[in-house]
Amino acid sequence: MTPTNEAILNALRAVIDPDFEKDIVTLGFVKDLAIRDGVVSFKIELTTPACPIRDQFKEEAERVVKAVPGVTSVHVTMTAQERPMRKLAQGSGLAKTTCILAVTSCKGGVGKSTVAAMLAVNLARRGFRTGLLDVDIFGPSAPTLFNLHEKGVETTDEDYIVPREWENLKVMSFGFALGDEPAVMRGPMVSGLVQQFLHQVAWGELDYLIIDFPPGTGDVQLTISQSVQLDAAVIVTTPHELSLADVRKGIQMFAKVNVPVLGVIENMAYFQCPGCGERHEIFGKSGTDLLRERFGLDNLAVLPVRTALSGRLEDLAAAPEAAAATDAVMRALGRQMMARPERPKPVATPTHIELHWSDGRVERVANRELRLACGCALCVDEMSRVPLLDPDTVPEDIHAEEVWTIGNYALGIAWSDGHATGFFPFQTIHQLAEATPAE
Repeated sequence: MTPTNEAILNALRAVIDPDFEKDIVTLGFVKDLAIRDGVVSFKIELTTPACPIRDQFKEEAERVVKAVPGVTSVHVTMTAQERPMRKLAQGSGLAKTTCILAVTSCKGGVGKSTVAAMLAVNLARRGFRTGLLDVDIFGPSAPTLFNLHEKGVETTDEDYIVPREWENLKVMSFGFALGDEPAVMRGPMVSGLVQQFLHQVAWGELDYLIIDFPPGTGDVQLTISQSVQLDAAVIVTTPHELSLADVRKGIQMFAKVNVPVLGVIENMAYFQCPGCGERHEIFGKSGTDLLRERFGLDNLAVLPVRTALSGRLEDLAAAPEAAAATDAVMRALGRQMMARPERPKPVATPTHIELHWSDGRVERVANRELRLACGCALCVDEMSRVPLLDPDTVPEDIHAEEVWTIGNYALGIAWSDGHATGFFPFQTIHQLAEATPAE
């Protein structure tokens, strides 16, 4: 009995992607299916090369296809979606980079550079061609993290800067050029230097480039965001109230330059006593539930205060928390790559805000109801979460004068009452729409 394409595809529908809760056939992951004399071969094309469950997909696919009558052998090739060429400056060293991920924070001292190094080393050790670019001009961390203190950089015959290597990870930092000397320069000079480090490094072909952003939301951050096509960003914070308050600034900055934020990594979240096992939240309770409520952001990882996560890079990379955090970031990146076409079209009517989805769904919330749900600092106290907005001040006939999409997760709305500072996550609109009786 010769197996048919239909029989093979039906078998593969049993392989479910846990992130999308759909089978790999429906998701379009199965490519180049071929059957000859009982031998079945096909590709599974994932959204990102470093998908943590790629081996699971392969094993499950082989198992279900082997069970199809008439199949004698199965050959599965794991691949990743090819990305379109980046629109970069001519001759940019980033031209052959598949994915560029920003690791950022809006406040210094939260462990952002350590987290960036952790992600880069983990990806490199998994066999992916990975680079780490430290663009903190005034406080570079890579020389210390990687123990690469020798001053000076090499260049190619074409005047491209040659990155240094740590194990099989390519690393570049402004600190390599400057050594221990302080960087004393003005804004325009800094922006020009950042441009050079972005485009004049001989990275070659990379699966992933991790960019360690300097803290804040100033000229350097905007220069990077506007100069290269960042695929996504991860924000590092701590449970401290001041750090969480600054996360909002980072979200707004990336929204303005249309860079999706995958979520938050909460660093130094707690200390667990090695003697009694009691957990101490030394900076206060986690604030990521608030971030999820206000901005629709996921908490990708919660990292404790532990020697292995703050000592030698070798220990950091080997820590189980580091592997779990890398898996979470890669899965979130895969969801983002897949979800991009699913961003809804916002429509403002005189009475409602609507989200029109590609599958034909329309989620609709009354204007006044959505305006009253605004969670910005003008409408809700950021610390106590006590409402500040008086419902009596919101007109019954309020309407949107302008609606725009913020990244891939929220709407910005300029209301007729003059209010325009709120974020309205798609999830919030979805929940309000579900709670509204059908008209």
